[in-house]
Amino acid sequence: MASSEQSQSQLPTSAIENQSTQKSDAWFEYIVRVHPHHTDYAGVVWHGTYISWMEEARIESLRSIGIEYAELVNLGCDLPVVELSVRYHKVVKLGMVVAVRTRMTNTEGVRLDWDYQIQSLDGKELYVTAKVTLVTVDREKGKIMRRLPPKVEAALTKLY
Repeated sequence: MASSEQSQSQLPTSAIENQSTQKSDAWFEYIVRVHPHHTDYAGVVWHGTYISWMEEARIESLRSIGIEYAELVNLGCDLPVVELSVRYHKVVKLGMVVAVRTRMTNTEGVRLDWDYQIQSLDGKELYVTAKVTLVTVDREKGKIMRRLPPKVEAALTKLY
């Protein structure tokens, strides 16, 4: 999980990350072991798997501050991805263990911007960098919410 020691050992930022405001230096870490179903026939992680890992890390990061995704649904709120940018630096292979690091970098209105790094556990190898933008949507009306539910907004201040 995120700690001050891990925050201090950040890798140089990528071109993707340079596009964000990066107000938060606190990274949440989600550890993944590469299983056969994550890979193609060559034993290399399939590109779409990284996106699944990023979503899992984001959901766990929210859970770590008290926001359960099921609770958002019960509040009538959904967080669809509206923008995604991924840069693949090096391949990840079957059997490897990697750290998926995520942090929320910006909230403009109902936009939630997240940065990602997928790297080796020791932080020496950078495999993937990404940026994802989410918006809050009223599940019943199917329209963008003008404001986050107060409980969600208060919890997110712990990340941002």
